[in-house]
Amino acid sequence: MAEASWYVVHTYSGYENKVKMDIEKTIENRRLHDEILEVSVPMQDVVELKNGVRKTVAKKMFPGYVLINMVMNDETWYVVRNTRGVTGFVGPGSKPVPLSPDEIAALAAPEGPVLVDFEAGDTVMVIAGVWEGTVGVIASINEGKQSVIIHVDMFGRETPVELGFDEVRKM
Repeated sequence: MAEASWYVVHTYSGYENKVKMDIEKTIENRRLHDEILEVSVPMQDVVELKNGVRKTVAKKMFPGYVLINMVMNDETWYVVRNTRGVTGFVGPGSKPVPLSPDEIAALAAPEGPVLVDFEAGDTVMVIAGVWEGTVGVIASINEGKQSVIIHVDMFGRETPVELGFDEVRKM
């Protein structure tokens, strides 16, 4: 028996979970457990920060795509390709290309970034640390460091201060 590989299937936007459920039903009905091993819609936990409240939300890593671990043959290709909501396999022409081991390893990604509800120019209140209670204006946002630089008034002069996302709240 041929070895299973991971393939990427393109779907209509928003149909990823429906496609996953339909393929899983077809696996049951046609008894393809040995040929289509797993259907996955990769999710990533993203921390959102709104009004100073942290909330972890699961978001699709690849909207419009579904990953399938399967043995590629005419029957499995036909089943997946003809599932409602599937527009095709990812690959040149009509030939599906399996993911490489490096690409599969990259999918085991760490926790996602923090999404914030403020932007440069917004007025914020510092809610933690030595600057707690201070009001300032956001000069810049560094998503990589998950910090903001705000300008605060100190001794009559505007002074830049770097703070973490969780230390400020939009006013």
